[in-house]
Formats: sequence, structure tokens, C-alpha cells
Amino acid sequence: MLKKNLKINGVLKTIVVSPNTTLADVLRKQLLLTGTKVGCGKGECGACNVILNGKVAKACIVRMKRVENESEIITIEGIGSPDNLHPVQLGWMIHGAAQCGFCTPGFIVSAKALLDENNNPTREEVRDWFQKTRNVCRCTGYKPLVDAVITASKLIRGEITKEDVWYKLPEGVSILGTDYVRPSACAKVTGTWDFGADLGVTLPDDTLHIKLVQAQVSHANIISIDTGEAEKMPGVYKVLTYKDVKGNNRINGLAFPSNLGDGLDRPILCDEKVFQFGDAIAMVLADTPTHAEEACRKVKVELEELPAYMSAPEAMTEDAIEIHPGTPNIYYTTNVVKGEDTDKVFEECEYVVEDDFYVGRQPHLPIEPDVGFAFFGDDGKLNIHSKSVALHFHALMIADGIGLSPDKIAIVQNPTGGTFGYKFSPTIEALLAVAAMATNKPVYLEFSMYQQITYTGKRSPFFINVKMGADKDGNIKALESDWSVDHGPYSEFGDLLTMRGSQFIGAGYNIDNIRGEGRTVCTNHAWGSAFRGYGSPQSLFSSEVLIDELAEKIGMDPLEFRYKNVYREGSTTPSGCKPDIICFPEMIEKMRPIYNEAKEKAKEKNLKSEDKKYGTGVSLLIYGSGLDGADSSEAWAELIPNGVTIGNSWEDHGQGADMGTLAIAHESLKPIGIKPDDIKLVMNDMNLTPNSGPAGGSRSNVLTGNATKVACENLLKAMKKDDGTYRTYSEMIEENISVKHDGKWTAACTACDVETGQGNPFPCYMYGLLLAEVEVDIQTGKVNVEKLTIISDVGTIVNKLVVDGQIYGGLAQGIGLALSEDFEDLKKHTTLTKCGIPNIKDVTDNIELIYMETERPYGPYGASGAGEMPLSAPHAAIINAIYNACGVRITKLPALPEKVKAGLSK
Repeated sequence: MLKKNLKINGVLKTIVVSPNTTLADVLRKQLLLTGTKVGCGKGECGACNVILNGKVAKACIVRMKRVENESEIITIEGIGSPDNLHPVQLGWMIHGAAQCGFCTPGFIVSAKALLDENNNPTREEVRDWFQKTRNVCRCTGYKPLVDAVITASKLIRGEITKEDVWYKLPEGVSILGTDYVRPSACAKVTGTWDFGADLGVTLPDDTLHIKLVQAQVSHANIISIDTGEAEKMPGVYKVLTYKDVKGNNRINGLAFPSNLGDGLDRPILCDEKVFQFGDAIAMVLADTPTHAEEACRKVKVELEELPAYMSAPEAMTEDAIEIHPGTPNIYYTTNVVKGEDTDKVFEECEYVVEDDFYVGRQPHLPIEPDVGFAFFGDDGKLNIHSKSVALHFHALMIADGIGLSPDKIAIVQNPTGGTFGYKFSPTIEALLAVAAMATNKPVYLEFSMYQQITYTGKRSPFFINVKMGADKDGNIKALESDWSVDHGPYSEFGDLLTMRGSQFIGAGYNIDNIRGEGRTVCTNHAWGSAFRGYGSPQSLFSSEVLIDELAEKIGMDPLEFRYKNVYREGSTTPSGCKPDIICFPEMIEKMRPIYNEAKEKAKEKNLKSEDKKYGTGVSLLIYGSGLDGADSSEAWAELIPNGVTIGNSWEDHGQGADMGTLAIAHESLKPIGIKPDDIKLVMNDMNLTPNSGPAGGSRSNVLTGNATKVACENLLKAMKKDDGTYRTYSEMIEENISVKHDGKWTAACTACDVETGQGNPFPCYMYGLLLAEVEVDIQTGKVNVEKLTIISDVGTIVNKLVVDGQIYGGLAQGIGLALSEDFEDLKKHTTLTKCGIPNIKDVTDNIELIYMETERPYGPYGASGAGEMPLSAPHAAIINAIYNACGVRITKLPALPEKVKAGLSK
């Protein structure tokens, strides 16, 4: 052990530590300075950055034996407080730079170190600095972070004041569409927003730490599990296997009626088989994480390895065995039947193109790994705290599996460091429940980044063939599609995802005649879970690239070809319903001069450059707001002595559920003159909040926004007097009128028919048009996205900072999907870097956002969703731009430099 005297945030501390303990563990677990976060644990993400003796250091990899005695350390807690914000923290708030907020402390610490050295940096110097300090953000697209540092530098130099930049709300004015700062921002920038692992250090002393024994193969029969040696290890309380699960030991995947499986295919703890790498086989519960990990290595598992089918084509071969015996590997099929028989129409088409496409297993890569804890409350309810973004769904999905009725389960969402959809599926909730039920003690489980990457769900790859035909005038007349969805070994939501192909392949264009067939395929690669866009990025990639191919064959400019064929009055979607609004013609008209200028610029550059080529590409971006068909949400509003409390389960990935709830509630309560500061939010706790449905499919702003609006309106009705004025809280109590009122809103939609794909699945849609400008190095094949220009129509903007952030972040993830991100190789793709996560220099700083605000008939105050649209097809625009630059058409993502180089060689 070592004794160290350290000055931490200006205060002298004497500590006794193990030489190999990390600085991050000392700060977080011994000194309870939990503002310093641990993400990757490998020095790749910068969430743990502190200032050590004047230099930025990665606390997760600095061992205490390397920290000199009397070192000075500054953490986020030493930079500013809620009452005395540092200019960098202020800059972060006013630019909406803290979305989920998990990476925020590390960025702010790094930014302070930069400004201590250079208080007048250029944007490129800020970007170079964050690249050097390896700060990674998955939410924001980086541009708002650079904006925040530039604003902070002006504050430090005294060129501007806080009053100049802080959003000021005039009395009685709406906050809809403004830069009003989200309620959670201050806590996030000061490191006081407690994520799951931060809450973990506050749990009682008798909390048991869970570590998992996980499969190291992708497909096997389990012969035996021997826990005897592990149970004798120091600190071990219990080792659990499937025999300790009190229920049926299955997650309920909520299968469609037409699904050939029953949806009960994912074990909580593997009993008969291993279905994928990382499957949980046993849980060790011990007094410390270290003791639990050591005991895990003593659990002996005997396996009979089976053929592993690592892609849909492999699992679809005639000699492939059934991964789930009794259920075919192709377990769900859906069709599109719209208009006339396409074989006949294609014969009449002047121009026909056909191509094969692949969009792969994109990893979510949140900087916060999965984490949670569980305990029994005094009322006997099992409380599960996790990153769930589908609280009530998950309670239903795990109830039978753990052997507890749903009304005895309360899932609570911890402040969450990004999910991007993977937490639409339960991951650790059932494991926590089983452990708590087996021990009747509080239990805690925290994943490493390796576990996060290898175990949790991924975007499901689509293998797609699309054929499209147009007449002699360039009007698209027919579309045929065939798609196979590699959904991994577990079926949950695979049928719903496969339906997305029928809804979005060819979306955006008036195509009267469509035939298609899609299928969900069980494989042994990573299980498929929701990921931002959910089926649209796979679907639109195929049709948006093929649109360019068809335009080239006709001899038309790709933007003008789109203009000729996009939705207009009288058009119908691939699902056969009318678009909720018509906006694409106007979008293209707005984009046309920008596009023509970009083409000329690329042409001029190409005349001067020999080793690099430049090009432009466009794509339509579309997504629906909703799950599919009838969809409901609930909220409540309660008058309190000093304001109004709003309750809902609008789960927050970091997208801004708190701001959405506040803005819609404030707008709805304007008749009583309430101020935003007088609205209290109670969110995402099944003990307190109603079933608002999951935060997926960009549904929350529409569904839960409307439910919140209705709850407020119902409260106002109760408060209203005959003379038109409103009762006070005391008057309500005196007159015995309820001060708490529920609100519910249901989308008047119909699910798409599985045989035809026809229906009216979403109450609102989101629309975008993207222009990508790229540079291709013809020596190496490396692609650099130089500029992105997007025109978005998401209806009424509820909060400008939040929507801007969603657009920036979605586009950045689109760059990753296009050029670098993958989870295919189980030995290679196991870190953030190797999975291809974009760093700040991989994402252009030149992103222009242009908005149209066409009010949606069914959105609250005319708003639609926003978050999924910007990731629905930016990769298509980038791929189209690569072709425009150098003639290489990439149809199977990602477009790694070696793929582009190979194309150039041909």
C-alpha cells in the first residue's frame, strides 16, 4: 500500500491506496468525486480526464504508483459549481453541448486546460486539442462543443458577458422553438448528474456485486456447469445459474402473431444452449467486484460447440441446423403489394436498374457502459434501476422469466449516458432481478466497455436487392425489393424491424407499383436491437443509392431526378397512405442553389488536384414518429402550492426528454401564467409515473408530448371558474376539487398488413434533404466529409438547442455508418476505436442546418419527432458523393479506405 499526500481541487488530502489502483477509482470510490466518469477504461474516450500537475491525464489508466506525492489534481468538481459556473460550463449549457452528459465532465476539464494555455484558440485548434486529449462524444456531433469553447474563450477574455449569451425569457412568452437551456444541463456540466455507476457508490455496504460468466463461443450445447470451486472463493456470497431462476428463464420478445416462433427464445441465464458470444451462463455475487471477477474464472462450463451461423445467408442455407430447435431460422416474412404487378410494369419501363446492398452491424457505442442495480422496497416491490428506455415494456418482458407478476416490478431509469436504442431491449434488468430475488439483498452490475460492445444488441444488418424502373420521361413507375434481416439469435422486435423495410425502401417517392418480400433470419452473431433510425438506414440506403444509379442511366442530375419524383399532393407512401405533409419539392428548391454552388466548387477543385478528388451527393431522409399502428401514451399534471408538477415516463437517452416535457407543459399552462421555473418534473419511475410507452421510433415528442398536453388541459379545466379565471391551489383544496389530472393520447393509426405492407403506421413523419461534399484521397482511398448541408422539417421546433443537437449527432453517426463503424469480427471489433467510432477530426465542423417548420396535424403544437431522421440516410449521400468524386460505387458498408482503394484500382 502507498500513502499519498495530494492537493485535490485545492484541498490537501492524505490517502492510502494500492499501487495499482487507478486514479479514477481513488477519485470516485475513495473520495466520492464521481464527476469524473469511467467509460472505456482504456484511455480511448476521455470521459475520465482530469488535470494532473497542469496536464490533461486519463484517470482510468493512470495507476497510483505513477502519481507523485504532493501532486495537484483538478477534477470537474474543482472547475466550477452550480452557483459559480466556469465560462466553459456556461458555454456548454448555452450551446446545448451536454446531451446525455456522460462525456461532458471530461470535455470540460480538457477545455479548461486548453484555455489555461491559450485563451484565444481557433476552431481548428480546439478540434486538434480534443483529438489529442482523445475526448469522444457519441451524442453531439462535436460542433456544439467547439462552439461552447469559443464562447468560453470570449467570456474569459472579457469580450462578452454572461448576460450577453444567456437566453432570457420575456414575461409570458412561449419557450417553444427557443434556445431555452434544458433543466438537466447545470448538473451535467458540474458533474453532479448522477449516472448509474455514480449511484452505485452510494449503495449500502451489504450490496452484492455481480460479475458474469459469459460464453466465449457463438453456438454450443451446454453439457455441464460446475460452480463448486467458485463458491469457495473469498468474498463470494452465491453463484447463480439457470437453476436459481424462479420463472421460466425467458425474456418475452412480444412476437407478432404471424411470427413462427413464440418470442420466448432468449434465456436470462443459458440453460441448454449458448446462442451468441457473450451470453450469460452464470452470475457470481460477491462483496467486491474484484472478488466476483476472480470467482468467475473458477466456474467450469463444459460445452459441445456447434456450427455458428454468423450471417443471414449462412443461416438460410439448406443444410443449416435450426438455431432454436423447432423454429425455422427464417421465422418471419412480410410482403409489399401495392398497385399493379411489377413484372408487367417493368416491361414497359424505358430505364431499369438493379443492385445489391448491405448495411451492417453498426454498434451503438455509448460512452457509458450498461449499469444498474436492484433491491426490494419496503412495499415488497422489486425496484430495478437501469438504463431502460422502455420501462413498462421491460417489466412485461421479464415478469414471467423471473417469476414475478408485473405489478410487483418497478423499473426506474437512472440518468443515462446514451443508449441510441440498444436499451429498447432489456439487457441486464432480468439478471439484476434474478440476483435480488435469490439473495433478498441489494445487487449491482456494471459492464466493462468490452462487455458493452460484445454482449449488447447491434443494428441488424440488411441484405437487400432492389430493382427500380422509370419511363422515358424519368417518372419512377415500379419498385421491387427483397431483403433479409440478420437479427441475431433473439427474435424480440425482429418482426417489427423487418416491416420497416416495406415501409421505407423507396420512401419519399411516388411509386405506384411496388412488390417486395422481407424476412427475419435467426443467426449466431450479435442479437439485433433498436438503433436510431430502426430499419430506415438500411432501407433508405438501398433506394437512395439506387436512385442515383437510375438518374445516371437516364442522364438526369440526381437532385433534379428526385425533384421530379418526390411526394406531392396525391402521392402515397410505400405503405399506401398519404404523407402527413408535402415538403420535399420546397426543400429541393431551397437546396438547388446550394447544390449547384457545391458542384461548381468540386469541379474547380478537381481541375487543380491530382491526388485528391472531390464530389457531391444528396439523399432524402425520412422516418416516422411512432411504433407502428395504434400507439398510446400517458402523463399526469398536479397543481402544487408553488407551481405544477408533471409526471411521465418519457425516457431520456440524452435526447432531451426533460426539455420536451418542460416546453410542452409550459406552453399548455400559459393560461395560468406559470413560469418554467415553477414546473417540477417527475420522470421515469414506475413507482410514480404512468405508462408513457418506450422512447423509441421518435414517438415520445408526439405521443408523450400530446399526453402531457392533455394532462395539462385537463388540469386547467378543473381549475377554471365560471368567470374564466382560474382557481388557486388553496381554492382547489377548499372546494375539494382534485389537483391531479391524467392525460392520455392515442395515435389514430393502423398497423401495416403483413401480406401487403399496406396501412397507416405513423401519426407523423420527419423529413430531410442532405447534401454531402467529400474529398477522396485516390492514393489511400480515405474519404473525408468536408461539409454537410441539411434542410429539415420536423414540424414545430419544440426546443432549438435540442433539435440542433439531434441533427448534428445523427449526422455524425451517419458519417461513422458510412465510413468506419462495424461490429463483425469478434476478435477485432471490441473497443471504441476498433469499432470505428468517429473522433472529432473524423466529423466535419462545417455543418449547415436549415429548417422548414410545416405544422403536423397530429403533433403537439404542430411538432413531430426529430432524433431518428438525421441518421436515416446521411450515409447514402456520402456514398453518392464518393461516386461523384471518383467513380467508385460502394454498396456494402462501411466504405473503408481499402474498399474505396480497391474500387479505384478497378
